[in-house]
Amino acid sequence: MPYALDLLRTLRGLPVETHLIITNGAKQVIPTELDETVLELEALAEVVYKDADLGAAVSSGSFRAHGMVVTPCSAGTLAKVAHGLTDNLVSRAAHVTLKERRPLVLVVREAPFSRPMLQNMLAAFDAGASVLPASPGFYHRPETLAELIGTVTARTLDLLGIDNQRARRWRE
Repeated sequence: MPYALDLLRTLRGLPVETHLIITNGAKQVIPTELDETVLELEALAEVVYKDADLGAAVSSGSFRAHGMVVTPCSAGTLAKVAHGLTDNLVSRAAHVTLKERRPLVLVVREAPFSRPMLQNMLAAFDAGASVLPASPGFYHRPETLAELIGTVTARTLDLLGIDNQRARRWRE
Protein backbone atom coordinates (compact mmCIF):
# COMPACT_ATOMS: atom_id res chain seq x y z
CA MET A 1 0.00 0.00 0.00
CA PRO A 2 2.86 2.47 0.53
CA TYR A 3 3.52 2.22 -3.23
CA ALA A 4 -0.08 3.21 -4.01
CA LEU A 5 0.03 6.09 -1.55
CA ASP A 6 3.32 7.39 -2.96
CA LEU A 7 2.05 7.15 -6.52
CA LEU A 8 -1.15 9.04 -5.66
CA ARG A 9 0.79 11.75 -3.85
CA THR A 10 3.22 12.11 -6.74
CA LEU A 11 0.47 12.24 -9.36
CA ARG A 12 -1.26 14.92 -7.30
CA GLY A 13 1.60 17.28 -8.18
CA LEU A 14 1.51 16.48 -11.89
CA PRO A 15 -0.91 17.60 -14.62
CA VAL A 16 -2.65 14.21 -14.62
CA GLU A 17 -6.23 13.42 -13.66
CA THR A 18 -6.32 10.34 -11.44
CA HIS A 19 -9.15 7.82 -11.30
CA LEU A 20 -8.96 5.45 -8.34
CA ILE A 21 -10.39 2.01 -7.64
CA ILE A 22 -9.69 0.43 -4.26
CA THR A 23 -10.56 -3.26 -4.14
CA ASN A 24 -12.13 -4.93 -1.12
CA GLY A 25 -8.86 -6.78 -0.55
CA ALA A 26 -6.95 -3.50 -0.55
CA LYS A 27 -9.40 -2.03 1.95
CA GLN A 28 -8.51 -4.88 4.31
CA VAL A 29 -4.77 -4.35 3.87
CA ILE A 30 -4.71 -0.53 4.18
CA PRO A 31 -5.08 -0.41 8.00
CA THR A 32 -2.24 -2.91 8.35
CA GLU A 33 0.24 -1.10 6.11
CA LEU A 34 -0.68 2.60 6.31
CA ASP A 35 -1.51 5.23 8.87
CA GLU A 36 -3.82 6.79 6.26
CA THR A 37 -7.41 5.63 5.85
CA VAL A 38 -9.28 4.59 2.72
CA LEU A 39 -10.97 8.01 2.72
CA GLU A 40 -7.60 9.77 2.86
CA LEU A 41 -6.39 7.77 -0.14
CA GLU A 42 -9.59 8.51 -2.01
CA ALA A 43 -9.12 12.23 -1.33
CA LEU A 44 -5.88 12.11 -3.35
CA ALA A 45 -7.74 11.18 -6.56
CA GLU A 46 -10.00 13.31 -8.71
CA VAL A 47 -12.45 10.45 -9.37
CA VAL A 48 -13.13 7.39 -7.21
CA TYR A 49 -15.04 4.28 -8.27
CA LYS A 50 -16.42 1.31 -6.39
CA ASP A 51 -14.75 -1.94 -7.47
CA ALA A 52 -18.17 -3.51 -8.11
CA ASP A 53 -19.20 -0.72 -10.54
CA LEU A 54 -18.68 -2.53 -13.85
CA GLY A 55 -20.51 0.31 -15.61
CA ALA A 56 -18.01 2.96 -14.51
CA ALA A 57 -16.44 5.20 -17.13
CA VAL A 58 -13.06 3.40 -16.93
CA SER A 59 -14.74 0.12 -17.93
CA SER A 60 -15.25 1.38 -21.48
CA GLY A 61 -12.76 1.63 -24.32
CA SER A 62 -14.34 4.95 -25.31
CA PHE A 63 -13.11 6.46 -22.03
CA ARG A 64 -9.92 8.31 -22.87
CA ALA A 65 -7.10 7.38 -20.52
CA HIS A 66 -3.34 7.71 -20.70
CA GLY A 67 -2.90 4.30 -19.09
CA MET A 68 -3.49 2.33 -15.91
CA VAL A 69 -1.48 1.20 -12.92
CA VAL A 70 -2.40 -1.61 -10.53
CA THR A 71 -0.34 -1.05 -7.40
CA PRO A 72 0.10 -3.18 -5.49
CA CYS A 73 -1.00 -5.95 -7.83
CA SER A 74 -1.99 -9.11 -5.98
CA ALA A 75 -1.45 -12.59 -7.38
CA GLY A 76 -5.22 -12.85 -7.84
CA THR A 77 -5.49 -9.63 -9.85
CA LEU A 78 -2.44 -10.64 -11.87
CA ALA A 79 -4.16 -13.93 -12.76
CA LYS A 80 -7.36 -12.12 -13.76
CA VAL A 81 -5.47 -9.71 -16.00
CA ALA A 82 -3.35 -12.47 -17.52
CA HIS A 83 -6.41 -14.50 -18.46
CA GLY A 84 -8.91 -11.77 -19.31
CA LEU A 85 -11.23 -12.33 -16.35
CA THR A 86 -13.32 -9.23 -15.72
CA ASP A 87 -15.35 -9.84 -12.58
CA ASN A 88 -14.52 -6.54 -10.87
CA LEU A 89 -13.76 -3.01 -12.03
CA VAL A 90 -9.98 -3.30 -11.64
CA SER A 91 -9.78 -6.38 -13.86
CA ARG A 92 -12.34 -4.95 -16.32
CA ALA A 93 -10.48 -1.62 -16.61
CA ALA A 94 -7.19 -3.49 -17.04
CA HIS A 95 -8.75 -5.60 -19.81
CA VAL A 96 -9.99 -2.45 -21.55
CA THR A 97 -6.57 -0.83 -21.17
CA LEU A 98 -4.94 -3.80 -22.89
CA LYS A 99 -7.52 -4.05 -25.66
CA GLU A 100 -7.09 -0.35 -26.41
CA ARG A 101 -3.30 -0.86 -26.40
CA ARG A 102 -2.70 1.68 -23.66
CA PRO A 103 0.05 1.28 -21.07
CA LEU A 104 -0.84 -1.04 -18.20
CA VAL A 105 1.64 -1.33 -15.33
CA LEU A 106 1.23 -4.15 -12.83
CA VAL A 107 3.31 -3.50 -9.70
CA VAL A 108 3.58 -7.02 -8.33
CA ARG A 109 4.79 -7.21 -4.77
CA GLU A 110 4.06 -10.70 -3.51
CA ALA A 111 7.26 -12.71 -3.27
CA PRO A 112 8.67 -15.21 -3.77
CA PHE A 113 6.95 -15.85 -7.09
CA SER A 114 5.26 -19.21 -7.55
CA ARG A 115 5.31 -20.93 -10.92
CA PRO A 116 1.68 -19.91 -11.63
CA MET A 117 2.56 -16.29 -10.79
CA LEU A 118 5.54 -16.39 -13.15
CA GLN A 119 3.35 -17.88 -15.89
CA ASN A 120 0.72 -15.22 -15.24
CA MET A 121 3.37 -12.48 -15.41
CA LEU A 122 4.48 -13.80 -18.78
CA ALA A 123 0.87 -14.03 -20.01
CA ALA A 124 0.17 -10.45 -18.85
CA PHE A 125 3.37 -9.29 -20.53
CA ASP A 126 2.42 -11.10 -23.74
CA ALA A 127 -0.98 -9.37 -23.59
CA GLY A 128 0.75 -5.98 -23.48
CA ALA A 129 1.18 -5.19 -19.78
CA SER A 130 4.40 -4.09 -18.12
CA VAL A 131 5.14 -6.19 -15.04
CA LEU A 132 7.08 -4.16 -12.50
CA PRO A 133 8.07 -6.03 -9.35
CA ALA A 134 8.06 -3.71 -6.36
CA SER A 135 11.83 -3.93 -6.10
CA PRO A 136 13.33 -0.56 -5.23
CA GLY A 137 16.74 0.42 -6.52
CA PHE A 138 19.74 0.96 -4.29
CA TYR A 139 22.38 2.35 -6.68
CA HIS A 140 21.49 5.92 -5.73
CA ARG A 141 22.07 5.12 -2.04
CA PRO A 142 18.62 5.94 -0.64
CA GLU A 143 18.63 7.19 2.93
CA THR A 144 14.94 6.92 3.73
CA LEU A 145 12.07 4.51 3.20
CA ALA A 146 10.33 7.24 1.17
CA GLU A 147 13.30 7.37 -1.23
CA LEU A 148 13.15 3.58 -1.66
CA ILE A 149 9.43 3.61 -2.37
CA GLY A 150 9.96 6.57 -4.69
CA THR A 151 12.18 4.51 -6.99
CA VAL A 152 9.24 2.23 -7.76
CA THR A 153 6.96 5.24 -8.29
CA ALA A 154 9.48 6.80 -10.66
CA ARG A 155 9.76 3.59 -12.70
CA THR A 156 5.97 3.34 -12.80
CA LEU A 157 5.66 6.86 -14.18
CA ASP A 158 8.45 6.17 -16.68
CA LEU A 159 6.52 3.16 -17.99
CA LEU A 160 3.47 5.40 -18.45
CA GLY A 161 5.58 7.97 -20.28
CA ILE A 162 4.97 10.60 -17.59
CA ASP A 163 7.89 12.93 -16.91
CA ASN A 164 8.79 13.05 -13.26
CA GLN A 165 11.49 14.39 -11.02
CA ARG A 166 11.35 11.39 -8.68
CA ALA A 167 13.62 9.28 -10.82
CA ARG A 168 17.28 9.11 -9.92
CA ARG A 169 18.80 7.99 -13.19
CA TRP A 170 21.70 5.60 -13.47
CA ARG A 171 24.96 7.55 -13.48
CA GLU A 172 23.25 10.95 -13.28
